[in-house]
Amino acid sequence: MTDNDMGFDAGGNEAGQINGEVLQNITVTLTVEVGRAMIKIRDLMRLTQGSVVELDHIAGEPLDLLVNNTVVAQGEIVLVNERYGIRLTRVAPASERMSNL
Repeated sequence: MTDNDMGFDAGGNEAGQINGEVLQNITVTLTVEVGRAMIKIRDLMRLTQGSVVELDHIAGEPLDLLVNNTVVAQGEIVLVNERYGIRLTRVAPASERMSNL
């Protein structure tokens, strides 16, 4: 009889249980989105240094923090040791995040 026959997964956990150590080592893509714009290819090809592209977010509006293209939080830009960072001002409830998967 194997572990799987007894209701255990390969990590020795009961079937249906997630191994927290394995889960914590999964890599995800973290993106901070300032805004978006839709433009025609003709206009894209005309962009040069100094061109301005108008985004859909209003100045001062929170930035979106996405994990694997799902908004999980919002925040504001901060400087940390001369690098940009984001200070979270709102974290989406788990139910909201799960509905977007």
